Amino acid sequence: MSTYDVDVLIVGSGPVGCTFARKLVEEGRNVLMIDAGAQLSGRYGEHLKNSFLYQKNVDLFASVIRGHLHPLSVATSDKPVVTLDPSSFQYDMDDYKGFVLNNQNPEQKEKDNLGAEAATYAVGGMATHWTCAVPEFVLDLERTHNGEQYPIDEAEMAKLYDAAGTLLHRTTTVFSSSARHLLVKKVLHDKGFSSVTELPLAVSARPDAKKSDCVSWSAADTVLGTLADPAQEQPLPGQGTFTLLAEHQCTRLEITGDEDAEQTVTGVHVRNLRDLREKVVIKAAAYVVACGPVLTPQLLFASGVKSKSMGRYLTEQPMAFCQTVLKQEYLDTVLDKLPENSEARARVEAYMKEQEQKKKEKVPGADPVPFPKGELEPNLWIGATKEHPWHCQIHRDAFSYGAVPPNIDSRLIVDLRWFGMSRPRLENRVEFSTSIKDTFGMPQPTFHFQLSKEERADAGRMMAHMMQVASALGGFMPGSEPQFLTPGLPLHIGGTTRMGKDRKTSVVDPDSRVWGVKNLFLGGNSLHPYGNAGNPTLTSMAMALKAIDAVKSTLPPKS
Repeated sequence: MSTYDVDVLIVGSGPVGCTFARKLVEEGRNVLMIDAGAQLSGRYGEHLKNSFLYQKNVDLFASVIRGHLHPLSVATSDKPVVTLDPSSFQYDMDDYKGFVLNNQNPEQKEKDNLGAEAATYAVGGMATHWTCAVPEFVLDLERTHNGEQYPIDEAEMAKLYDAAGTLLHRTTTVFSSSARHLLVKKVLHDKGFSSVTELPLAVSARPDAKKSDCVSWSAADTVLGTLADPAQEQPLPGQGTFTLLAEHQCTRLEITGDEDAEQTVTGVHVRNLRDLREKVVIKAAAYVVACGPVLTPQLLFASGVKSKSMGRYLTEQPMAFCQTVLKQEYLDTVLDKLPENSEARARVEAYMKEQEQKKKEKVPGADPVPFPKGELEPNLWIGATKEHPWHCQIHRDAFSYGAVPPNIDSRLIVDLRWFGMSRPRLENRVEFSTSIKDTFGMPQPTFHFQLSKEERADAGRMMAHMMQVASALGGFMPGSEPQFLTPGLPLHIGGTTRMGKDRKTSVVDPDSRVWGVKNLFLGGNSLHPYGNAGNPTLTSMAMALKAIDAVKSTLPPKS
């Protein structure tokens, strides 16, 4: 039996859970964090793309992402396999409705599924492979809806954004001197897209950047700071303790008290997934659940939390994507498009001369592309506005889709990812089954999601805008022509445990506390009440920072 007695238990180890952990430990509190996923790196929750191999060939990372995305609801297919050997075992699917095969969900309808919605079971969560884009939500778009203002006021959000950005090493400068970045930016400005600017990213330049051409992508370990080192002796002066248990799954919160009055979490059920025989006992004064926009309400449902808003008001983003190959003319005139007297121009000019000399001397390996092989990729964006409610990323990265074939030079490829938005509606929801269990033995989620007529029209305008920008850059790469991706693929669900000032239409108050449960707090993208066009992580961390004082108020005096 393993027993833990701490101030705060945190379920979930992504950047949001780690925000709670770091700040509470700095306040001298003892924190235990658990995650159902395994620890995949030397530091807790490091970005796996920091591997030297993936930085040199980012397209290899696409398979890593695919391998870590666990689909949450796969509609059962009852289509017969007509080419199956007639002598093979078969059964009548009409007689066995509801039979679960290969983790499929017989309660899920394909027409309103978020078929690509997934979870990452790993210490660090999705941040082990995220794109690190960290824009702020737009005040008159993502922080306003139907005349209502965000539950956290503008002045406070500004301070919270600054603090969250500091934790993530938010910057716009790491890629801004890259020749590839500068070329794409110049081309688009010349074509009239003057709002194109540097994409805010959670990233740092490595001390050896000029030799390695590598960067340090931020993730959960960045947020934890020194706590991310498992070998770190604890506690540090003035701090509390931090313990992280990987492959430990919380299956239920024990909640006591009158539902019509104030309730309290008094304990948890936890499984050690490495040894299901072991009994794990955890006692805490406060509990934080931050395990994703589907797994968080799933745990609350399994714990008997009764909120009419839980799982509802679900928002997700329609997403358009394409890849372009830069036009010949841009490469032929690259020196004219780079700033005079810039390091980028000097690098490219020197590289071109070197390759021209190799070609003249017939030295094998002369490079026809003017960019040095270590030149960093472009990272640009067009921010969402009220008139154009979509967020545009113009960059080069690895996702679970859009990998570049090995016979096309990826230095010539530019990815365009346009994220739209949907608004909260009661009927858009995720429900949890009372009879079917998922892989981890929890209530199976089922999605019911549709875009409104207006949102569909906006998605059409968004696609047209993306095609305008793409055509300014070059031709489409075969297989990556403009397309809408499977619903749920942005992995940016919001609203399922939404924040608000009215208990009737929200799950948590502006301090992230579950209404009616004095020591239970939530964190993550599921708290966003109005939908979003931009990436949500920075705002989720800002919300967590606001909640810290409320969590501390539930704790006993420090001993």
